Amino acid sequence: MPANSPDYQRMQQLRQELLHHSHRYYVLDDPEIPDAEYDRLMRELQELEERFPDWVTADSPTQRVGGVALSAFAEVTHLRPMLSLDNALNADEFIAFDKRVRDRLRTQEPIEYACEPKYDGIAISLLYRNGVLERAATRGDGSVGEDVTLNVRTIKSVPLRLLGQGYPDLLEVRGEIYMTKSGFNEMNRKAQESGGKSFINPRNAAAGSLRQLDPKLTAQRPLTLCAYGVGEVEGGSLPQYHTAILQRLADWGFAVSRDVASARGVEECLAFHKMLQEKRPSLPYDIDGIVFKVNSLELQTTLGFVAKAPRWAVAFKFPAQEEMTVLRAVEFQVGRTGSITPVARLEPVFVGGVTVSNATLHNSDEIARLGVKVGDTVIIRRAGDVIPQVVSVVMSKRPDDARDIQFPAQCPVCSSPVARVEGEAAVRCTGGLICPAQRKEAIKHYASRQAMDIEGLGEKLVDALVEKGMIASMEDLYELTLEQLAGLERMGQKSAQNLLDALAHSKSTTLPKFLFALGIRDVGQATATTLAKHFGSLERLLEADEASLQEVQDVGPVVAKRVATFFADARNLQVIQGLRAHGVHWLDLEVVPQEALPLAGKTYVLTGNLESMTRDDAKARLEALGAKVSGSVSGKTDCVVAGPGAGSKLSKAESLGIRVIDETAFLQLLEQLA
Repeated sequence: MPANSPDYQRMQQLRQELLHHSHRYYVLDDPEIPDAEYDRLMRELQELEERFPDWVTADSPTQRVGGVALSAFAEVTHLRPMLSLDNALNADEFIAFDKRVRDRLRTQEPIEYACEPKYDGIAISLLYRNGVLERAATRGDGSVGEDVTLNVRTIKSVPLRLLGQGYPDLLEVRGEIYMTKSGFNEMNRKAQESGGKSFINPRNAAAGSLRQLDPKLTAQRPLTLCAYGVGEVEGGSLPQYHTAILQRLADWGFAVSRDVASARGVEECLAFHKMLQEKRPSLPYDIDGIVFKVNSLELQTTLGFVAKAPRWAVAFKFPAQEEMTVLRAVEFQVGRTGSITPVARLEPVFVGGVTVSNATLHNSDEIARLGVKVGDTVIIRRAGDVIPQVVSVVMSKRPDDARDIQFPAQCPVCSSPVARVEGEAAVRCTGGLICPAQRKEAIKHYASRQAMDIEGLGEKLVDALVEKGMIASMEDLYELTLEQLAGLERMGQKSAQNLLDALAHSKSTTLPKFLFALGIRDVGQATATTLAKHFGSLERLLEADEASLQEVQDVGPVVAKRVATFFADARNLQVIQGLRAHGVHWLDLEVVPQEALPLAGKTYVLTGNLESMTRDDAKARLEALGAKVSGSVSGKTDCVVAGPGAGSKLSKAESLGIRVIDETAFLQLLEQLA
């Protein structure tokens, strides 16, 4: 029997010793033995396993790197969804979160929160059965992730077998895989020396490393794990406080943040947030905020969840990050409506987790307000995924050769004259659809989900189609052939056919969507819907003059002029005729006086997530019944429709005594008034 064999017993002893020393080194950062001794023990175990391959176990330290490269990652359905977190961007929003928690718990006593750094990495689910790592999966869409077990096994801070005892039969541990700043810098240094590709930031590096198809490549990357919670648990129990669970995970061999703390009440939480924000630059890893969780699991259960996030946790983000750099040049980009936007070309600088080399200057008024010149040292700000922007000029660093920024007199794309309408900040190209830049943006807008919803027709494909001369306007989309599309780079027969099917499907639309898709300036979805309901058909709308247009609810003189001007342009009419000739059609609407609609004069506000329809669809349904849909709650609001995740708007409505209905009541209302 293997158990009686001295070799088998030595293998078991070596595995235990190596797991112990690996935990001391990679998790506790407190090694007990020299590296050479660790290597000697590892070599001894490898030699024994080569002699007795039938005795090799999946949790052996020698098995961290194994298997062949994958061609793709298998899908994994999470035993329990990996939900996202709601964000608080400032103290007021965090205070509002705390108030919602206490209100739902019907208490005014301070709540105890677990406070954890929000690592800037990749969320991971680790499934242990009887203490042995069975599967690792990425978060994915929260319900379904990717199986990255082979890659995760190479990360030395991930226990292959849990330490200690008392763990459940099945335990799902959740954490963040990330790179330390020093590990990231060293990896990039080696890549540059060898002529390889360097990464922009640690998070991108971690994501790319975790999704290598060859686990041996992942093993070469300096990845580490920090456990922050649990998911599914079977055949055992855990402590009833989150901070105690983290301590239990640490006992079982997981790395847990040393900056975890508990705080009671808002003031202590805000103080912890301030402390860690000040400490942030000196931390060995990147964080972008603090996660606050109600510490008691019993209270967490009482609070429950909304559609995509727990009610008992929030990510309190740090303020926007700013950096200083030099403005080297200014280029001008042309948008869908012809607006010419100045873009600052910067000396590349690392800010907000990415290297930034471009920033928006918005318009000529903003340039004048900033007093910025080419050659200036400027402060740029990047908050989340918002486009970086220049926020100020460091006047003391202005060089003698700084140059004024001059707006072009001609469009930088088509050379048409530019014009500035009195009272507007934007300078615009007058070329219309003869301008390739406007043409591209107009087609992208036409294909967007809220417009004609042409699935598969993304920005890069539109750029390629225009640049190759295959389309010049929207109607040309419907003349594309399978042969043309399949010949494009990264477009096979199946993708090409899918796009043709989507184009054919888009021909059947609604008048509001078609009007919105045309891209008329200042005609958004709400105005397009209002115009369609008021006139009922495109023909009656084309006949309307500015005075008639101003009779439409919420259409003032500026919008009326733009609509009339658009339909008076022969080139635009030609595009519309071409689209209809290619089969684009819709049903005309019955014209009902606005005052006769059942919700005429009522103002509704939508907040939170709706499960049965999108917010856009809900808005369109309300507007079709005559209601005005507002984005904010005020004393003029008649009703608030609150879905899961409703926040400050719901709180304000309740404080003002405004009627609030949930999604079920909203659907009943629509059915009654239909």
